[in-house]
Amino acid sequence: MPFRLSFCVFLLAFSTGAVGDTVWLKNGDRLTGEIVLMDSTKLLLETPYAGSVPIDREMISTLQSDHELLVKWPGGNGEVSKTVAAGQPGRIVVSNGEETTVELASVTRMLRPKPFLQDLEWTGDLEFDINYERAERDTDDFDLTLNNQARHGPWRHNLQADYNRKFRDDVRIEQDWSAKYALDRFVTESRFWQTRYEYQRDWFENVRRRRSLGAGPGYQFWDNELGAFSLAWLLSYNQFSYAERSDKAFYALGMQWDYNRYLVGKTVELFGRGSVGKALSGVEGYSVDAEFGVRYRLTDWASLSMKVETDLVKDFSEDLDETDYSLGLGIGW
Repeated sequence: MPFRLSFCVFLLAFSTGAVGDTVWLKNGDRLTGEIVLMDSTKLLLETPYAGSVPIDREMISTLQSDHELLVKWPGGNGEVSKTVAAGQPGRIVVSNGEETTVELASVTRMLRPKPFLQDLEWTGDLEFDINYERAERDTDDFDLTLNNQARHGPWRHNLQADYNRKFRDDVRIEQDWSAKYALDRFVTESRFWQTRYEYQRDWFENVRRRRSLGAGPGYQFWDNELGAFSLAWLLSYNQFSYAERSDKAFYALGMQWDYNRYLVGKTVELFGRGSVGKALSGVEGYSVDAEFGVRYRLTDWASLSMKVETDLVKDFSEDLDETDYSLGLGIGW
């Protein structure tokens, strides 16, 4: 009997410690898990039993967390709090050296901070865009896009790949693919050095192949649970291969950007990434390669996305100007 009693006490203590954060609702319900973020409309709770659970802010009475959270409210300093304790209905108690009672409705943002140095973190998505049009002229369009990002210690890896194929009346009229890899080395929490390689292959446009190798400084404006935004300025060596004239090699100065922003408890994501470049020698002109879109999360791993992609090359002798609009399904991890 003493052994059984001790074993039950051990299990109770273990499960109590594993409960984590707690959210009390106005109807008397209580949910446990880990608070990821709270924006203007939703609180996102990560649970072991139901995955990510978005909760309407208006339904929340109070909450508590034993983990560090960044809490912002009018008049607050927005620093990372050591704990957030439950208060009277509609209030929380924020502790950061001293305790402050805060109206829950006045909190503009709450999220867990990301450490500067961290163990391996891998995120990504794979999107499928398929368009079948049956009319006087049949059109089949297929596009596959892969985005990956891995972070460990001060290093960040970014890998992107895209494949596109289009048929009209069973005749192939478009086919191209591209791959981009960037390695970032953070020297401070915001500043990093980027080395990037890009390769693009097209079977139908006059610009058949594009290769680029560049390096330069970058700046991370923010990177947290609500999204990220970074810029990098690169000096690159480029090689263009054409279908109807000789190859060209030149140096260029360019700017890369990568932006995403989560809304409505991470159910909606705005994103944009791409580059602009200006040739410095060998040719005259500029290039733009960009995509912008919105992604809606259907489940923890499935999403629906709408985006527009632009590929523009101007060198005053041979121009490339393509704009694609797509709607697709994706899986994320």
